[in-house]
Amino acid sequence: MLEIIRIPVLSDNYVWLVHEPASKETMVVDPAVAEPVLAEAEKRGWNITQIWNTHWHPDHTGGNAEIKQATGCHIVGPQAEKDRIPTLETLVKEGDLVRLGNVIADVIDVPAHTAGHIAFHFSDEKTVFVGDTLFAMGCGRLFEGTAAQMFDNMRKLSKLPGDTMVYCAHEYTQSNGEYALVAEPDNEALKKRMEAVLAARAKGEATVPTTIALEAATNPFMRAATAEILAERRIAKDAF
Repeated sequence: MLEIIRIPVLSDNYVWLVHEPASKETMVVDPAVAEPVLAEAEKRGWNITQIWNTHWHPDHTGGNAEIKQATGCHIVGPQAEKDRIPTLETLVKEGDLVRLGNVIADVIDVPAHTAGHIAFHFSDEKTVFVGDTLFAMGCGRLFEGTAAQMFDNMRKLSKLPGDTMVYCAHEYTQSNGEYALVAEPDNEALKKRMEAVLAARAKGEATVPTTIALEAATNPFMRAATAEILAERRIAKDAF
C-alpha cells in the first residue's frame, strides 16, 4: 500500500519519502536536509504533509524547518526529545498511534542511541522505520543509553514478523558486516550475505532496506544472547 523512496543525502544518510496512494498523503522520515527531499517529492507530484522524526540528531532533523516552510507539513517526533527538536508539533511515545492517510503506525520506544529514540511500525504493511537503532548487521552507538537498553531494543524488534521490512537511516552495511564476520566467524549465513553486500557496493547499489529475518540470522547485536555480550560487541565495533 505504501510507496517508499530512498533519498541518499550527506555522506551516507538515507531519508525515506513515504507515499500513501489512497489519501495522497506523503511523509518524510528523518530529513537530514530539505532540498533533495523537496525535489524528489515535486518530481513525483507528491505533496509532503508530514515529517516523522525518530530522534533529535541534526542529520535526522536538519531539514525539518525548511520542509515545513515550503509545504506547511505537520511534524511528529519523540515526546522525550521535545526540548531538542524545536520544530515538533505532535509528541509521541510507545503505545501511541500515528496515521498517514489510511494507514496507521504504532510507536516503539527504542532508547540507547539517544535517550528518547523511537521507531515507527506499520504492522499491516510489515514495515518499520528504525532510525539509528537497528542497522543492517549493526546497531546504533550508545551515545545516551546503555547496552542493556539496546539489548531490550533488539529483543523488541526481533519479535516483529520476519518478513517485516526494516528501513534504517544509514548505509553502514559493509563496515558492519566486516565487524560481524569477526564477531561470528563461523556464521555461514553471514558469509553468504557479505558476498552479496560487497557485490552490491562495488556497483554503487544500496543495501537497505533489510528484513527482521535477515538481521536475526546475521546481525551480531540482534543475535547477542545477553546484554553483556552486546556490550562487548558494541565496544569492539566502536574500536574496529
